[in-house]
Amino acid sequence: MGDCVDKWVVILFRGIHQVSVDAKGRMSLPARLRDELAQFDEDNVVVTIDPVSRCLLLYPLSEWDVIQQKLDKLPTFQPQARRLQRLLVGHATDLEIDKAGRVLLPAPLREFARFDKKLTILGQGKKLEIWSYEEWEAQREDYLSEDALSDLQIETMMDISL
Repeated sequence: MGDCVDKWVVILFRGIHQVSVDAKGRMSLPARLRDELAQFDEDNVVVTIDPVSRCLLLYPLSEWDVIQQKLDKLPTFQPQARRLQRLLVGHATDLEIDKAGRVLLPAPLREFARFDKKLTILGQGKKLEIWSYEEWEAQREDYLSEDALSDLQIETMMDISL
């Protein structure tokens, strides 16, 4: 019975982590994230660009497969759908987590996200966002500004209990 229950555990990535990337472009994953990724029984992840922000999205391979199927079903003659497919699938890169818990981020993806040496990883449920430390700090300050907070739709927030 216990084994059956374990198969239905949903792994959700949470929290914020500060990491570094070395001169070769390898990012070390914090132990907690490595442990969470290990629960997928996969050594492979998919990293792609975020089509809205200057960050990267990291998915366990099985989670990416779900996204890929949804993207493949979009109408290819619709310009917005085609744009999304080109950005997400076109930049999607299969990567392996090495024995030291590192992921080698390709140069084009690092350049897109404006990575330097310090990175911020944000847990976002079924995926991780990887930001340049400076880019995330600026984005967070923008999110916390009074104007941004006042722009939150009250109707949207009414159904949420914090």
